Amino acid sequence: MKNKTIVLILILLLSYTCVAQQVLTLEQCRERALNSNKGLKMSEEKKIETENLQKVALWQMLPKVGATGGYMWMDKSVNLLSNEQQDRINHLGDNVQDELTTSLREQLGDLPLGGDIIGNIVTNLIANSSLSSSLNNVGQDITDALETDTRNTAFGVVTLTQPIYLGGKLIALYKTAGLLNQLSGIEYDKKREETLIAIDEAYWQVVSVKQKKELAENYAALLDTLNRNVEQLVDAEMATKGDLAKVRVKLNEARMNLTKATNGLALAKMLLAQRCGMPLDSEFDVSDHNPVLELTAKQSINMDSVLHNRREMQMLHISDSIASQGVRIAASTLKPNIAFTGGYLFSNPNLFNGFQNEFGGTLMAGVVVNIPILHPGGIYSVKAAKAKKREIAYQIEEAQEMIELQVNKLNYELELAYKKLDQAHSNMVQAEENLRLADESFKAGMCSSSDLMAAQTAWISAKSDILDAEIEIEINSVYLRQAMGK
Repeated sequence: MKNKTIVLILILLLSYTCVAQQVLTLEQCRERALNSNKGLKMSEEKKIETENLQKVALWQMLPKVGATGGYMWMDKSVNLLSNEQQDRINHLGDNVQDELTTSLREQLGDLPLGGDIIGNIVTNLIANSSLSSSLNNVGQDITDALETDTRNTAFGVVTLTQPIYLGGKLIALYKTAGLLNQLSGIEYDKKREETLIAIDEAYWQVVSVKQKKELAENYAALLDTLNRNVEQLVDAEMATKGDLAKVRVKLNEARMNLTKATNGLALAKMLLAQRCGMPLDSEFDVSDHNPVLELTAKQSINMDSVLHNRREMQMLHISDSIASQGVRIAASTLKPNIAFTGGYLFSNPNLFNGFQNEFGGTLMAGVVVNIPILHPGGIYSVKAAKAKKREIAYQIEEAQEMIELQVNKLNYELELAYKKLDQAHSNMVQAEENLRLADESFKAGMCSSSDLMAAQTAWISAKSDILDAEIEIEINSVYLRQAMGK
């Protein structure tokens, strides 16, 4: 049982070591960074946003159908007649009978013989007839017909609106939305490039510091060996304690530099882990490989191709096109707007059938025209939009100059880095030969420990220069490829 426990513990320790010592290549770091970068995810959402805005702009040119309905209760109905008019119409027969009787009496009373008698007879006939009640009933029917029962009202309307001409605004808005969609795509590509460059910088920084740490370990080991040798020489009275003190000072400096390199490597790994979206305390190593040194001479640069490929120039040209559409949108406020409208209106009570308590409706169709007459604000809007377009034109000219300067500067710096590497290799050959001769002379007792330490220091410096030049070439190559839009 005890042996099984020990084996289990060893397996767990081995698994932990394997996880802790995971080795990341540059491509793996790039993939992790692309998957975890928040700015890149925001650019993706921005692209989705502009795609939908373009669809919104397209629908602005298509017909719009809408429906509106409602219900209203009122304490009183709407009356088309006043109370006085209702009373007169309701007593239409009485009023007619009274006026007719009075008129006949006056006219028949003027007759020379029997006028009063005839007037009384006619008046009695009219009074005994059904004329008054019949006309009263007619008046009552009229007031009842004009009585609108609008205490409970339901209404609705379905409308269709089709823009015909809005001064070119809708087409300009659609084109602007399409340009914004292109712009968001380029911004995404630019953000992706920036993310990859940031990863390359952090990765090669780790590689550089890691190699510097290994170099510091080698140098400390050389000095430690030299320290032991000088101690033996002091014991043999073949070297002085002063020589030993000098060696120990150099050894302490080497150990201090090793500590700094160790701390620097930890910080460089933290930065790489952060850009890869990993915890800062992640345990990992980077692949041991040297930079790929492909470029050996100053490149010939096609500046037209560079300007065409640069994301910044593409974004500025799209911004210029957007500014052109902005001028058209501003000018549309000074032009007529024409739209077709149609629909169906219905209500209860029925407005088209004597306010009957039933649903009734009607179709509608028409054209709406709006012509601006006095619109100074639109004139100033056009001037502002044209000024914006000229501003972007100047930005394009300035960007072209700055990009040309940047590319030539980076190309020169890359060429200089290759020259540094050639010089560092030449120095390394001399430093190795000098170290070999100094080591042989020290072993033969023909030179002091100080001479050997100087040769070792020169060798370490030459080796460090080679590492610096290689990393500088790799990083400058990345910068140059980005500057050339590749």
